[in-house]
Amino acid sequence: MVERRVVTPVILSGGSGTRLWPLSRSARPKQLLALTAPETMLQLTASRTAGDVRFGPPVVVANAAHADEIEAQLAAVGVREATIILEPAARNTAPAIALAAYAAAADDLLLVMPSDHVIADVPAFLAAIERARPAVEQGWLATFGIRAIAAETGYGYIRRGDAIGEGIYAVERFVEKPDIETARAYVADGRHDWNGGIFLFTAAAFIAAVEANAPAIARAARAAVSDARRDGRRLHPEAHAFGASPSDSIDYAVMEKADRVAVIPVEMGWSDVGSWDALHALGPRDDAGNAHQGEVMAIDTKGCLIRSDGPLVAAIGVTDLIVIATADAVLVMPRGDSQDVKRAVDELRRLRPLTL
Repeated sequence: MVERRVVTPVILSGGSGTRLWPLSRSARPKQLLALTAPETMLQLTASRTAGDVRFGPPVVVANAAHADEIEAQLAAVGVREATIILEPAARNTAPAIALAAYAAAADDLLLVMPSDHVIADVPAFLAAIERARPAVEQGWLATFGIRAIAAETGYGYIRRGDAIGEGIYAVERFVEKPDIETARAYVADGRHDWNGGIFLFTAAAFIAAVEANAPAIARAARAAVSDARRDGRRLHPEAHAFGASPSDSIDYAVMEKADRVAVIPVEMGWSDVGSWDALHALGPRDDAGNAHQGEVMAIDTKGCLIRSDGPLVAAIGVTDLIVIATADAVLVMPRGDSQDVKRAVDELRRLRPLTL
């Protein structure tokens, strides 16, 4: 009888999360914050597979500045055997995943997950992983497509091709973020899923794909792991070697170019929590559509997200506002415009970079 291989969760925790400024900062990005539950986003991600015999201890690929905080947060939810790969520099998702793949055994099954997404229906997610396993064990690179339930222009899409198994399809193509009319057509045709950035493959299959399609990334990651320094459960890739890597996403560098790429559509209550508007939609709201957290006094308010991690915020007679207060910054903007937070962040980077 062939022994069933465990799956190694690979949690990507190198992002800065500036779309949720001023709460999310470079020193404490959104994955290290409690945004949708008492647990942080990282803790929720690690807990999805913790204690399940089908999964091994996780590998977290992260910014070296966050190592102590990551270890403490994982220990607080009972995850004490995680390996932490500390990126010497930020190089996007393809190099980060390549580090994990070269550090793994060739036949290891790697479940790649962003550290800052919401998955409300974990059993549905775990069932989708089981659907993907037979194809992945035959060398396919699998991605999990989120059922497109609305015409969203902020997500990339995946077009399904022919079925290759029960609930799993060959990827016909990846699609850039569309305009609204195109997004509506995608939802109507029923063959497009949101690209959620979650993957399952063997280390060997990913390495073969990255070496074929992004050889400069492969060379840098391979050399960085080969000359890495170990410190307990921390792995420090060699900085000069990794610094030579191009910066590119897994989609552009690998998935859009590789052969034998599969998609597993799944409905699992997914959100990338990519904006304050998304957080308003996810959180509990009162009868007037308000979602408040912290020391907030709201009188005659409607449709607002007001959150304070610092001073008392008093709001009177306002509608559809986002108000976020921390100890040193306050953000006020119309609800529906939260993608424009990037404008404030870009201006702060120019004028006061240390505040980020």
